Amino acid sequence: MSRWKASDFGKVAVLFGGHSAEREVSLKSGRAVLAALQERGVDAHGVDPVDGLVNALQAGNFDRAFIVLHGRGGEDGTVQGLLEYLDIPYTGSGVLGSALAMDKLRSKQILHSAGIPTPEWAELAADNLDMAVELIGFPMFLKPAREGSSIGMSKVTSATELQAAYEAAAACDDSVIAEACLPGPEYTAAILGERVLPMIRLETPRDFYDYEAKYLTDDTQYHIPCGLTSREEKAFADICLEAFRLVGARGWGRVDFMLDANGDPQVLEVNTVPGMTDHSLVPMAAAASGLDFAALCWEILAQTLPSDDVEGVA
Repeated sequence: MSRWKASDFGKVAVLFGGHSAEREVSLKSGRAVLAALQERGVDAHGVDPVDGLVNALQAGNFDRAFIVLHGRGGEDGTVQGLLEYLDIPYTGSGVLGSALAMDKLRSKQILHSAGIPTPEWAELAADNLDMAVELIGFPMFLKPAREGSSIGMSKVTSATELQAAYEAAAACDDSVIAEACLPGPEYTAAILGERVLPMIRLETPRDFYDYEAKYLTDDTQYHIPCGLTSREEKAFADICLEAFRLVGARGWGRVDFMLDANGDPQVLEVNTVPGMTDHSLVPMAAAASGLDFAALCWEILAQTLPSDDVEGVA
């Protein structure tokens, strides 16, 4: 048990909802976090940016904020910058780490330059789609560079599918990337503080782990233990933690990766405000490590306390 009391957190704003394409997921995540904190006795209040974030934060006299805003406006550094300006401590990554992790193109450039393996990619424009075929080949993924939850993402297996996939991604963002599709299974590594929680192997009957597989269907399988040997899981966890730090992420988050034809990990992306729904991966990994949902929320919020006050999970 920790020595924290609910009153140590003061008045807490739980930020969820927002204006992004991930609003519905954020609403579900935020309500779950809000209820968990309130059950623990924390003076927590839900704040939705669509109702006027600046005024709500200033009028609310909040001591800290728990960010559960997925996607743009919450995961891209903008709300972090506002909270910095208002001098309100907040959960998760700072301005730079949030912005870099949200931008898949720039985060891949950073990872690649540091020697972290990541699938081959190319930035696309409407007039250079053939370049993706030349550089990457089929199958490939087309995705918006600054979107989450697989929104606007398509798996492309032939040239006839390229144009429609590009248009779907470009409708979400003016930066579109093509990425090689790897043959191996997909894994995720949840990060809490300085530790990597038990990894999860994802398995879906769909073409890939898309929005429906993540949030809507019940046929996605989550394997914990993930099937890796203990030596592999430790080695892959070290790579994920290094990727997390390289983009400037901190506090909590998730790193997704797939295995290539040689069985080696290739980092797909870093998520700085992962889902906290009943389908979400960080709560699953936390549960496998012995943390229930309320304890997970408590520990994430405790990271906003001065470092000499942080001892461990409640």
